[in-house]
Amino acid sequence: MRDAFVRVLAEEMERNDRIVLITGDLGFGVLKPLWDRFPDRMLNAGIAEQGMVSMAAGLAATGRTVIVYSIGNFPTLRPLEQIRNDCAYHNANVKIVCVGGGFVYGSLGMSHHATEDMSVMRAIPDIVCFTPGDPAETEAVARTMLRMPGTCYLRLGRGNEPKIHEAPIEDWTMPKALILRKGTDIALLSAGGILTQAMDAAERLEQKGISAEVVSFLCLKPLDEETVMELLTSFRCLITVEENTVIGGFGSAVCEIAAENGTACRVRRVGLLDRFTTVVGDQQYLRQTYEMDGPAIAAKAEELLDELRRDK
Repeated sequence: MRDAFVRVLAEEMERNDRIVLITGDLGFGVLKPLWDRFPDRMLNAGIAEQGMVSMAAGLAATGRTVIVYSIGNFPTLRPLEQIRNDCAYHNANVKIVCVGGGFVYGSLGMSHHATEDMSVMRAIPDIVCFTPGDPAETEAVARTMLRMPGTCYLRLGRGNEPKIHEAPIEDWTMPKALILRKGTDIALLSAGGILTQAMDAAERLEQKGISAEVVSFLCLKPLDEETVMELLTSFRCLITVEENTVIGGFGSAVCEIAAENGTACRVRRVGLLDRFTTVVGDQQYLRQTYEMDGPAIAAKAEELLDELRRDK
């Protein structure tokens, strides 16, 4: 996902000489092609994320499109006041890019576990939040983000994520969700790089005779409410999947739509419960530990379907 974003950024920087990138003293390996081609439009703010975001707001005020780039929580939680006051409030053309959403940097501990960013960024007015699930989705949303005005947030994985889409996504229109797999018994709604686990869960359910639809939400805010409503009215139950706290994030957004429209569909949220992560390990290990990997999602789906059968 990270490499896919850099590929699109290089194309857009070639097309638009007003695009500038500021890094928080990292990413030099993957960003090297950009440093070589556009040295006068690449800045290193150092490990000073608050200053980095304020600098970006100032550059945006001169008519530039500015990307701020860092890992995990550092471009979001640390400079939150600057994002809110300097960027979003002024509708500054600043694009905040988080590399390593969720448990990507799992071995570095809870300070690097980005598990509240989706909720926090979603809560700030006038910020568009993108949550692509694989490299193809990343390319689609990155191209859209870099050509639209205003403050945006892009949550990425790291690198070498599996490709879910075999071909590039053509003509994606924000905020349209994408159906990856059709099903009839239950729907699995995913936001972000944890899409691989939703797909894995659907395959496990198929082996047990359960047909699961998988839908990827590339855009968390604004959310594709039309697709959410279609799913809420087409299925008796659905599960939301996010590598983020269940409080205030993607699952909460879907539940808000369900509650406000009074649908009979039952919704269950898969994500991090109201707790700090005290375990370290690689991403997949932590997904398993905190019950948001493929087997855990499949088990939750079976449990929910069993509830519906008992309640008949």
